[in-house]
Amino acid sequence: MRVLVTGGAGFIGSNYVHERLRRFPEDHLVVLDAFTYAGCRENLADLAGQVRIVEGDIGDVDLVGKVLADERIEVIVNFAAESHNSLAVLDPVRFFRTNVLGTVGILEAARHHRGLERFHHVSTCEVYGDLDLDEERAFREDDPYRPRTPYNASKAGADHAVRAYHLTYGLPITITNCANNYGPYQFPEKLIPLFVTRALRDERLPMYASKENRREWIHVADHCAAIDRVLEVGVEGETYHVGTGVERSIEQIAHAILELLAKPRSLIEIVPDRPSHDRRYVLDSSRIRRELGWEPAIDFDVGLADTVRWYEEHESWWEPLRGRAPVVEGEAWRQ
Repeated sequence: MRVLVTGGAGFIGSNYVHERLRRFPEDHLVVLDAFTYAGCRENLADLAGQVRIVEGDIGDVDLVGKVLADERIEVIVNFAAESHNSLAVLDPVRFFRTNVLGTVGILEAARHHRGLERFHHVSTCEVYGDLDLDEERAFREDDPYRPRTPYNASKAGADHAVRAYHLTYGLPITITNCANNYGPYQFPEKLIPLFVTRALRDERLPMYASKENRREWIHVADHCAAIDRVLEVGVEGETYHVGTGVERSIEQIAHAILELLAKPRSLIEIVPDRPSHDRRYVLDSSRIRRELGWEPAIDFDVGLADTVRWYEEHESWWEPLRGRAPVVEGEAWRQ
């Protein structure tokens, strides 16, 4: 298969490239990435010679079209997105430009490209808004979108554009909305790597005041396997939820990391909440399990321990990145 992976130098994208080549070593993979602060060439350094890397903006229709034609691309997997929720509160235009208009740029190039078998778009659970902490339900694929933050809204807009290109132009699309990912190569602005890297340095772990807020967690390798399953047997035009049903609060995550690293809980520092801080996300993933036969394979506690160990062993990867992200005044760095 000849696959274009947009945002392939980011966290989930680079893990997907590694997993895809592990499973299908004969594939021809092309990574298109703008290499903003969260796009790291180091994530793909061990794949030199196995992957073609193109630096560019997904909103550049001419560039994307040329890559599709020159590389004879059959499948597009779109990971490219801005995803820092706190930064989106301060600079929302940046997020709508990349996540909505950028996605439209890829779609526009894709609809004029002959030989495209699938455009797969990677989305998030956050497009649905949030749930009450005591609510006994999960988001379903047919639930209405109710995004609460600029980041959430920009991803919702991208999803709508993808569906519109399918219905209007017949573009062969699929969409996955996924739970919160964790694993290796996650930029240290995000919750788990932030807490791990700070704890390793005996620095304060900034925890939002709503520390009981919960997220559903999935190891990035399970997410990557789900995407490949959708590409293999998923129905064109359909959306699939990818989740585990495993929920943990921000506080539980912090305590687990500190225990794994044998660090004291006194490192935790409570900080003010950001605006519209969502309370709880969880997805009903019964459809992908029932119809496509996918199941998560990595136990959360095992996966978290492996992830903590990876960051312990890869300080040379994460230490240079700690000063590379935009500084959000007055905000902790958080999911």
